[in-house]
Amino acid sequence: MRPYISFLKIRFINGLQYRSAAYAGIVTQFAWGFMYIMLYQAFYKSGSSKVPMDFKELSSYIWLQQGFLALFMTWFLENDIFDLISSGNVAYELIRPLDLYNIWFTRNCATRLAKAVLRCFPILIIALFLPEPYRFHGPYSMESAIFFFISMTLAFILVVAYCMLIYIFTMYTISPMGIRMVLVMLADFLAGGLVPLPLLPDYFTKYINLLPFAFMQNTPFRIYSGNLPATDCLKSILLQLVWLGLLVILGKVIISRALKHVVVQGG
Repeated sequence: MRPYISFLKIRFINGLQYRSAAYAGIVTQFAWGFMYIMLYQAFYKSGSSKVPMDFKELSSYIWLQQGFLALFMTWFLENDIFDLISSGNVAYELIRPLDLYNIWFTRNCATRLAKAVLRCFPILIIALFLPEPYRFHGPYSMESAIFFFISMTLAFILVVAYCMLIYIFTMYTISPMGIRMVLVMLADFLAGGLVPLPLLPDYFTKYINLLPFAFMQNTPFRIYSGNLPATDCLKSILLQLVWLGLLVILGKVIISRALKHVVVQGG
């Protein structure tokens, strides 16, 4: 366990070096946050008064999404890992006395955490002082804040476990682009990255809510704003744990089979 913790620290500190990229990301995410809020404001004004999320909840959802973009967006993938697989340099990874799945998992966690730490605080603090309806609001209650922290941690690890499958499936393909685009776009939509899941039709979300995507960013953000009832919080956290265990086990099984048949050409 100690080697993985050390590797996590090294990758995290290394990720903190990219300050310029973080500043550019903050400006970009503010632009996207304002754009989304103005877009939904227009829809809310022109639509029915009965909506599954009030605008205060929606505003907090969007700012949390922008602040923690690096934690929950599946398209935050490391091109270096794809290059290792495509070029055959994954052989150098295999000679290390460490489990390949664990080291890549740790690497992804560290990179995402470093990006999120640099960006989340400026975005959320400034958004707290914006005028209505653009303002970011505090947690619905102390209970919601506690459940949010637990759920956000599990959701973050769940996203990394899902992204690990994208890397692993690349071992079976000539180019990573196809499988990468399909799985990323699927997760981005079904996890509420494009449209918050409560705003989708009920006949559609009743099936999505059974999938692991619903327990990524959707669950912690709705807990924070109070859109997810307190009675459902524990159930959602339990399902996050179940899906996390299933995805990690699935990833380890598939990568162990892939490595048995991997062929590295060159020398």
